[in-house]
Amino acid sequence: MINIYICYTRNFYMEYSDLLSSLEGIEYKTKVFNKGDVIVRQGDLCKGLYLLTKGSVKTEMVNDNGGLLSIEKIYAVRPLAPAFIFAKVNIFPVDVIALEKSEVLLIAKEDLLKLFQRDSKFLEKYIQFNSDKTQFLSNKLQMLTIKTIRGKLAYYILDIFLYQQPNPKSNIIILDKNQTELAKFFGVTRPSLARALSEMEREGLIAINKKAIKILDFNGLKEVKG
Repeated sequence: MINIYICYTRNFYMEYSDLLSSLEGIEYKTKVFNKGDVIVRQGDLCKGLYLLTKGSVKTEMVNDNGGLLSIEKIYAVRPLAPAFIFAKVNIFPVDVIALEKSEVLLIAKEDLLKLFQRDSKFLEKYIQFNSDKTQFLSNKLQMLTIKTIRGKLAYYILDIFLYQQPNPKSNIIILDKNQTELAKFFGVTRPSLARALSEMEREGLIAINKKAIKILDFNGLKEVKG
């Protein structure tokens, strides 16, 4: 299995209780899945909004060569493939498998349109989520063009600061992966990644404390990123 693990950690813009309040009068179904259950399969029709309200899932894709790609881990509260609901070819691009006991809420396309018409804020946040994810994936594609491990690390750290930083006044970020997972993410060996991190720390670009990284030199990181 090849691991890609695109990590996109922002929640779906509202608390679960607020979500249920917004859905008052809208038909929806909920279904509970146990660990290891397949929620949807690659190629299934995306008939509406599948919203992961509890638990976590992973997504996998079979490529043209028959290889299995592990794409993403998703944590509640998050929609599953929301951009495909209104696509001309509206099929799930991946298998979605429960990593733990999870709950999925399904709103049929017709009822989702009713919700959009009734609740403009819900519609706005739905569009914003899809737009943010498109931008996020675009940034990740850009990162793939960076040749050096140091450059990838600098881009990754700055990206987390920009898109996942809850307190913009702080220069400390929390990595969502350990070094082994980061090495897989970049397609390099763990020792090579560790050396690059150590070099960046010695040069005064960052300070490392387990998964916490303090950015010491923003301009220096931008230069390393290229």
